[in-house]
Amino acid sequence: MLLFFTVGVIKEEGSEPTITMRRCLKVCHVFALVLCMSAREDFDWAKTERTSFYYGTFPTGFTWGAGSSAYQTEGAWNVDGKGMSIWDAFSHKKGKIFQNETGDSSCDGYYKFKDDINLMKDMKLNHYRFSISWPRILPSGIKGEYVNEKGIKYYNDLINMLLENKITPIVTLYHWDLPQVFQDKYGGWQNVSMVNYFNDFANLCFERFGSRVKYWITFNNPWSIAVEGYETGEHAPGLKMKGMGAYRAAHHIIKAHAKVWHTYDKGWRSKQKGLVGISLTADWGEPVDASNQKDIEAAERYIQFYLGWFATPIFRGDYPQVMKEYIGRKSGQQGLGASRLPVFSAQEKSDIRGTCDFLGLGHFTTRYVTQKNYPSSIGDSYFADRDLAELVDPEWPDPGSEWLYSVPWGFRRMLNFVKSQYGNPMIYVTENGVSEKTLCTDLCDDWRMQYFKDYINEMLKAVKDGVNVKGYTAWSLLDNFEWDVGYSERFGLYYVDFRNKNKPRYPKASVQYYKRIISSNGFPSQREVESWKRKAIEICSSSNQLLAADPLIGHMEMVTEIVVPTVCTLCILLGAVFLMFLLQRRF
Repeated sequence: MLLFFTVGVIKEEGSEPTITMRRCLKVCHVFALVLCMSAREDFDWAKTERTSFYYGTFPTGFTWGAGSSAYQTEGAWNVDGKGMSIWDAFSHKKGKIFQNETGDSSCDGYYKFKDDINLMKDMKLNHYRFSISWPRILPSGIKGEYVNEKGIKYYNDLINMLLENKITPIVTLYHWDLPQVFQDKYGGWQNVSMVNYFNDFANLCFERFGSRVKYWITFNNPWSIAVEGYETGEHAPGLKMKGMGAYRAAHHIIKAHAKVWHTYDKGWRSKQKGLVGISLTADWGEPVDASNQKDIEAAERYIQFYLGWFATPIFRGDYPQVMKEYIGRKSGQQGLGASRLPVFSAQEKSDIRGTCDFLGLGHFTTRYVTQKNYPSSIGDSYFADRDLAELVDPEWPDPGSEWLYSVPWGFRRMLNFVKSQYGNPMIYVTENGVSEKTLCTDLCDDWRMQYFKDYINEMLKAVKDGVNVKGYTAWSLLDNFEWDVGYSERFGLYYVDFRNKNKPRYPKASVQYYKRIISSNGFPSQREVESWKRKAIEICSSSNQLLAADPLIGHMEMVTEIVVPTVCTLCILLGAVFLMFLLQRRF
């Protein structure tokens, strides 16, 4: 079988490429590797086999939703008293985002949230996951200085309308938009002072919104915050502190999460009866050769450096042993007096352990993993610390993001891994979905329907295996600002026309398909499920016609807003000149 190195294997070495160069690397610069796979068997961490489609339904009370985040959808980046975030600052720097796009207006969710809730109501969503922008309610970041009541009102209105429509709010406190003032003054998550500042922010949210919000997520995907924000510099704040920055940021994030959990537990839980968790995103890692012990160990190491980095301290009180061993050894080989991986004190371990009422799990794709030794002489690097290579199967579908291959069976394996490693915690799937390229304006997104069908079915198998999954969140409700790739990739159930100043939403076929999964609470029978895709395609054709006419609508808006006023101005000027000419002739 022919496999390819992914960008995750090569991006830690060499000079940092520009956005355009990185995209070219993703598409063109892959390394072919021929491996003999004839004798390979599945790596079966949790005794789960790849099986055919399973028809059945989820338990009563299983909850279905969709997700978003503040910076990706709200827009209104500098109105009504909002302060600047690190993503506002980062996206305004030339060359950081594909085509220098920003989230300044994005989906205009700040103004259109009522319309969006109506979309959710039509889909019959049980919950909606969104995030609160820290600098929108605390422009200086600090609770004691100034609370922006206009920001508070926006989230109050959003939460109230969700509840009026029987949609449960699941609120993320930190989805990457740190107040820029903290980055400038303290170095952001490199500084332990963020722990107390974040706790103050969270405490304000509990005070103002907690009577109505019963599900809180402290951090979304801290792996990305740490690695892409402080190791590779691909994401805000764009720092490249290789081998040190990511570990230090993660250390402080874990402590901040634990402090907020205790703040809620001691001060609010008895009154508000809510739950506090964290959302961790991780790919599954499958050994290239399941008969090779080194590959098996590399695959588990891949998961421990990804999911376990954050989950193991939260559930057990300390970092995974394999991380401590590998990073410690590499640090010693590099002549350092101590490991680059920070150490928790005995008290901190005790405080962190058990701070999770539920685990939010984001999952999108899978990698094959094999042993690959990185000599310490290449320098400090999170990626090199792992001593492994990631590979993909070219037969895996990849309709959108080059990193996102559709590998449904990895989802069931990941869910079973969480069950076996962390005592079968209550899980809410907080992100799962697939993208497409921006040039594709066909709303009949059959690949997304297939992705949802296959991944949700693997989740259903995991529930049958005994995994304690309570809910599923499709990512995302709308096409939105997709971080360093701007608007070039679309994850939304609803297509957003960003060229149109009104940012109209158009339902993709996947809206109808997901709606049928929700109404059936799963996959009741083969005959019924087989009809869903056909019916969804039939419905989306009318939306396609509307979208096809959108450029004409945009052109008419341009005529109305630019050409007509310009012509009127010219008429006034010509009239004035003609009047002056008549007056001159008269006198």
